[in-house]
Amino acid sequence: MKKKDAHKTKAKPVSTAKKLEVGIIGGAGFTAGELIRVLMQHPKTNIRFVHSKTHAGRPLADVHADLTGDTDQLFTSEISDSIDILFLCVAHGEAKKFLAEQTLSKKLRIIDLSEDYRLHAIGTLPSLHGIPFVYGLPELNREEIRTAQYVANPGCFATAIQLGLLPLAKAGLLRDVYTTGITGSTGAGQSLTATSHFSWRANNIQAYKSLTHQHIHEVHQSLLQLQPDFHAAVHFIPWRGDFTRGIFVSSQLAVEAPIDELTKLYDQFYKGHPFTSLSKNPIFLKQVVNTNKCLIQLEKNENRLVVHSALDNLLKGASGQAVQNMNLMFGLEEQTGLKLKAGYF
Repeated sequence: MKKKDAHKTKAKPVSTAKKLEVGIIGGAGFTAGELIRVLMQHPKTNIRFVHSKTHAGRPLADVHADLTGDTDQLFTSEISDSIDILFLCVAHGEAKKFLAEQTLSKKLRIIDLSEDYRLHAIGTLPSLHGIPFVYGLPELNREEIRTAQYVANPGCFATAIQLGLLPLAKAGLLRDVYTTGITGSTGAGQSLTATSHFSWRANNIQAYKSLTHQHIHEVHQSLLQLQPDFHAAVHFIPWRGDFTRGIFVSSQLAVEAPIDELTKLYDQFYKGHPFTSLSKNPIFLKQVVNTNKCLIQLEKNENRLVVHSALDNLLKGASGQAVQNMNLMFGLEEQTGLKLKAGYF
């Protein structure tokens, strides 16, 4: 992505003296449920409406049962653009369709959690009304996000893999990468399928979409942004895991630099980024579940580097990152509403 493309149209600052009015489209899924939970506790937001064609008129807590006692708000079939920001939590392919069917204010800010606006041709960005969607990975595009009107929220596996590799890309050290990653059942969405059913998941794992997962394209796009001569491959094999939430990724590649030099490289790259950090100790999934964190660990054997990264697929991999992007877009402190405790025990 060229920096000048991201700045062609700068969104005007919005006063945050009052609470931001928020709308959510596609309110019944896992990502929407997480988004509602985070925004309800956010000190600067008010959820104006949660849209769902299927559940209109029903309480949010009928679908998101953990909200019982927290809110009496109902799902609605009505859509209003008298809000500050709209979150699209719809299925892949539905965001573009929804926006094409609506006549929304061109001043409205939008964060799309689907994949519809993530990918772009070289030198261009996907756009709406001629205004570009900025790829919403704060550790890569934080300054562009601050001035964006539209943001394409990254995919969960893409976030985990990229955050493990971006410091190497900036240093021009990338070559062929071999990556495996395991994700929980919530990564498959709320609609029941054979492989998300408890009876299938329990005591079971499976590789899927080997070397063809759709998030590989996002990863390449971001790595090329920092290392334009990176024309090697990211060989990615994802796994379905026997747990509900979280992603653990391990990437390996040949790197000659010593581990001390690489550690310094990662520490410097993520300095000032509050949610991503390098651990000197082995990392594990429970450290990040229910948080907006991504933890990274490095291991080296001779000239082979292994980069482990772990995050919650529904938070840093989806809704938490969307709120992080919203905070940046409206000039709020980046961690606002996102200082969440890990489900460690």
